[in-house]
Amino acid sequence: MKTYAGGRSLAGAEVSVDGKPLDPRFDLKRLSPTGFEWAYEGSGPAQLALALLADHLGDDTGALTLYQPFMRALVAELDNSWELTSADLDTALENLRHT
Repeated sequence: MKTYAGGRSLAGAEVSVDGKPLDPRFDLKRLSPTGFEWAYEGSGPAQLALALLADHLGDDTGALTLYQPFMRALVAELDNSWELTSADLDTALENLRHT
């Protein structure tokens, strides 16, 4: 099970997966000129949603399909610093399927 964590430092918003920097996946789609953000709806949270889904699902097409509703349902609601597991992401995705 993977663990995703986000927090803020003087360098800005930082996100890791199992202690290593999460790839923003600009190769799939560049949504944000400044990288990751969360706690609101916008380009930075959308980039984070896309990166989380691409890493978690291992499915670029699925990540591109789901990142917008995933951003609204989960990423926009995250606190200033946060930690999520693969199980948390699965639960959020399951909840999306039922809305």
